Amino acid sequence: MKQFYNVFSNEKVFPVGTQLTWSHYRALLSLNNYDEINYYINQCIMHNLSKRELENRIKNKEYERLPIETRNRIIKKEDNKVTDLIKNPILINNKYNYEIISEKVLQKLILEDIPSFLEELGEGFTFIKNEYKIKIGDRYNYIDLLLYNINYNCYVVIELKVTELKKEHIGQIETYMAYIDKNIKRIDQDKTIGIIITRRDNKYLIEYCSDKRIISREYKVIDTINN
Repeated sequence: MKQFYNVFSNEKVFPVGTQLTWSHYRALLSLNNYDEINYYINQCIMHNLSKRELENRIKNKEYERLPIETRNRIIKKEDNKVTDLIKNPILINNKYNYEIISEKVLQKLILEDIPSFLEELGEGFTFIKNEYKIKIGDRYNYIDLLLYNINYNCYVVIELKVTELKKEHIGQIETYMAYIDKNIKRIDQDKTIGIIITRRDNKYLIEYCSDKRIISREYKVIDTINN
C-alpha cells in the first residue's frame, strides 16, 4: 500500500491511472519508470486491457521496444506518426516451433496470429491480403502483406526478409508503394507507407533512404512454449 501511495500520488503519474483495478495496479507497481507506467496506463484505458493483457505487454517489454524518438514524443505529448508505435523488434509467435524460418514460414506464422501481429505494429492497422498480386509491365509481382491504417487513412505495404536489410529490398518496396499510390490509392487517401521486416536491420541504409515513408524493423520469433 505504501508503494501504491508513493507511485500513484505522484504528480508524474496520470490522474486517470486511479481508474484502474487493483490487479492492474499490482502489475504496474513492478515498474520503476514513471514514463513507462504512464504509457501502460494510457494503453489500458485506450484498449480496455485486462490484467492478463497488461501483464503480457509488460512481460514482452512493449514500452522498451518502442523507438526512442517515439518515447520522447509520448513524454512530450506530441502527435505520433503512423510508424511511430511499431515495435522493434516485432515479436512473432512460433506456434509450431519451426527450427528453420524461411520467408514463407514467417508469413505463415504472421497469418496464423494476425491480431497479435497488428498489435505489434501499433494502432489502426487492418489486414487486406497476403501475396497481393500486382502487374508491372508484363510481369506479376506479389506484395507479402498489404494492410490499411484506418487512423492515418493510408495503405501499408509490408515486405518480409529473413536476411539482413539490403539496398535492393528498399528499391523493391519503393516500387510496390508507387504502384499502390498510382493504381489503388484514392485522391482522398494519404500516401502509402512501407515497412520492411527483416532478420537484422541496417540503420545506415535506412538513414540514407530518400523516402522517409519507408522504415525497417527487425523481427524476433518466439517459441510459444517458451513464451
